[in-house]
Amino acid sequence: MTDHPLLGASEVPAVEPYLARVGEVFAAGPVHDSGCRTYGVRLPDGERWCVKEPLTDAAQRSLDSGWEFHRAVRHPAIVPQIHRLRAGGRTAAVLPWRDGESLYHRSPSAAPGERPGGALARFRALPVARVLAALDRILDAHLAVERAGYVAVDFYDGAVLYDFASHTPHLIDLDEYRRGPFAVQADRLPGSRRFMAPEEWVRGAVIDVRTTVYVLGRTARLLLDAGDEERAWRGTRRQRAVITRATCADPPHRYTSVREFVAEWRAASGREADEAHAPLGGGELMH
Repeated sequence: MTDHPLLGASEVPAVEPYLARVGEVFAAGPVHDSGCRTYGVRLPDGERWCVKEPLTDAAQRSLDSGWEFHRAVRHPAIVPQIHRLRAGGRTAAVLPWRDGESLYHRSPSAAPGERPGGALARFRALPVARVLAALDRILDAHLAVERAGYVAVDFYDGAVLYDFASHTPHLIDLDEYRRGPFAVQADRLPGSRRFMAPEEWVRGAVIDVRTTVYVLGRTARLLLDAGDEERAWRGTRRQRAVITRATCADPPHRYTSVREFVAEWRAASGREADEAHAPLGGGELMH
C-alpha cells in the first residue's frame, strides 16, 4: 500500500468525483459499446493516468477478464491494467496514460467509409515504412499473446492508439482476449466484421491461434491500403500473398501459428525494396 492517490487507493465512493478531487479530469469519453467510460486524469505531480469504469454487468465481466489477461501478457505495446478501484459495487481499472489517437474514426452517416482527415486516413497516408514499423510492433505484441496461450477477440483498428508525434502504436482495450482454444458459446463473438474470421460467426466453432492469424492478416491488409474499398494496396505482391494465406476462409489452410505468420510476413517485408509498390488491379470486398 502506498499513498499514491490512484495506485494506493482500493475503494472510493464514486469514480469521477474521486478523480476530480485528487487531480484534473482532462478527458472523459462517452460510454463505449463495451459499457465502459474512460477518464484521463492528471495528478498534481503531472502524472497522467487512464481510468476505465464499467457501467454494466457485461462491462464488468469484460474488465475482469482483461485484468487476468494483463497478468499473463506483458509487452511494451500493450497498455496494461495495473491497479483496480472499487466503487459503487463495481471495479474500475487504472492504466498508464498513452498519447495518441484511435485509428477507428468513422462517420456514422457514411459508414463504412472513413472520416476524411481522421486518424485512420492520416495513418494510411504515412510513408509505407512508417506503416510497416507500426504493423511490426502490433505483430510483435501478438507473439507475446500467443506465448501466453491467448487468442485475439474483438481486435480492430479501434484497438490501435497511434501517436503521430513519436510514430508509436499502443494497443488498448484487449479485454476480450481469451485463453484458447475455446468454442463460440453465442451466435457470434464481439468484434468488427472488417476484421473477424468466419468461424467467429458460428456457434460451436473453435477459436484458436489460426483465428488470431486471420485477424492479423486483415489488420495488415487494411492498414496497408489507402482506403476502405481495398483497391489501393500499398504493399508488395509477396506481402499480399502472405495475407492471402493468413486470411483463408478455411482455418487449416492458414498459417498454423502467429509465429509462423510473423516469420513469413517479415521475410516478405524484408524484400520490399526489390518489388514495385504499384497498386494491384481490382480489389477485395470488405468482410
